[in-house]
Amino acid sequence: MTRISIGQASRILGVHPSTLRRWEEEEKLIPERTPNGHRRYELSQVMQIVPRSDREKGTIGYARVSSRDQEGDLNRQVMLLEAYCTANGWSYEIVQDLGSGLNYKKRGLRDLIKRICAGDVGRLVLTHKDRLMRFGSELVFALCEEFGVEVVIINRGERELSFEEELAQDVLEIITVFSARLYGSRSHKNRRLMEELQAAAEEL
Repeated sequence: MTRISIGQASRILGVHPSTLRRWEEEEKLIPERTPNGHRRYELSQVMQIVPRSDREKGTIGYARVSSRDQEGDLNRQVMLLEAYCTANGWSYEIVQDLGSGLNYKKRGLRDLIKRICAGDVGRLVLTHKDRLMRFGSELVFALCEEFGVEVVIINRGERELSFEEELAQDVLEIITVFSARLYGSRSHKNRRLMEELQAAAEEL
């Protein structure tokens, strides 16, 4: 879930922050509180108050990497998305995820899908198609088509991967997921098996 400050909520709703405090007293819109006492509003609840005809469908840039040792690549994706959206004059928001392309429960991805279905997204920008998901991205693109969301893939024109290259990437992604689980066990046999599978996939 995406949470925003009282200032961000007031700008979206076009009201003064004091109005939001009054709505809180009236239990019309109740925020959560941070440990320091700051108000945090759930974006989806804020958007429900805005009349649908007054909502501006925004541009969302989505960036993802599989693991923490790829955070450098995540930063590069974000910089590219920001530069591309700025060059086109779009007001945008960047959603980032850290997790496998096989994980369908990532917070950013789930929030993105909810906002698409709520009609709050006008454009989705990706650096590559597989940044969304390794498998099943076509389902999200079908949702985008259903709800009138434009999909922009920046590097669509790059060389298409061969079948063998795509297969190797998919196998490595699957092995990475299972490695993380099996390495948690103390089985030396499991570790050796996964290392052998990784080496075989890389040779593809």
